[in-house]
Amino acid sequence: MLADLDALVTALYVRVDDLLPARPRRGRPPRISDAELIALAVAQVFLGCPNDRRFLALARRRLGHLFPYLPQQPGYNKRLRRLAPAIAWTIGALARESASFYDGLRLLDSTPVPCGASRETARRSELAGVASYGWCRSQSRYFWGFRLYLLCAPDGMPICFELAPANAPERQVAAEMLCRVELEGYTVVADKGFAGAEFEAHMAALGARFLRPDRKGERARHGSLGAVRQWIESVFWTCKGQLALERHGGRTLTGVCVRVALRLLALAAGLVHNQSIGQPGRHFSAYGY
Repeated sequence: MLADLDALVTALYVRVDDLLPARPRRGRPPRISDAELIALAVAQVFLGCPNDRRFLALARRRLGHLFPYLPQQPGYNKRLRRLAPAIAWTIGALARESASFYDGLRLLDSTPVPCGASRETARRSELAGVASYGWCRSQSRYFWGFRLYLLCAPDGMPICFELAPANAPERQVAAEMLCRVELEGYTVVADKGFAGAEFEAHMAALGARFLRPDRKGERARHGSLGAVRQWIESVFWTCKGQLALERHGGRTLTGVCVRVALRLLALAAGLVHNQSIGQPGRHFSAYGY
């Protein structure tokens, strides 16, 4: 089977419709179901159109044969915000369907999620007081927004994630996030930013074997781990390059959370669909048109 956006959206709708609990039968049923709305939002991510109004205009021509009814922009945005818990839960459900979920290796890292590029935006935005300034080591620049913390399988399948202010202590956020998943017997590879005796003790208490690149001046232990570290860097490149993570378009805290989660759901859905049709892991270019 060839990789095709229509096939991916249809397969995702079927999976989500089976996974989500039935809606209470009170009042008039919605003209577009929750499963259809989530599948439509994932198609928006793959089509690289973060503006809802423009996407819905495009969807009427590109996806109208799959969706009997397409909502207007205000209703579309409100429904997605209300579906935030369901979207996060669906990511975990898809991850458990993936063969890579049972791999003994986990990759841990964080990446910037900018929310504004000017001082005026940082002052007047609805995110003021929640988002903050942080330093991006890889690009040697400051940014205003959040950091996405991701624990994933070697192929990039999201296992656990957290969105935190850009200035939050990395090891503290990661430690709190990792308490929510099973790590007994797993090997976790992270970068030098997670160095520290307290964090390593926390990982040992969770039953994980923790590996990170050696820092300058300390005794040799694991080497540079460059080949393995490149895997999660490529996962973040997929999120930013093909899934437009940094162009999420969120203007409120709930909006940013939903749009980031939708990109992780698109990543998980793409990986599961590619596995089912025998295509390479994160080759998503065929879903972009």
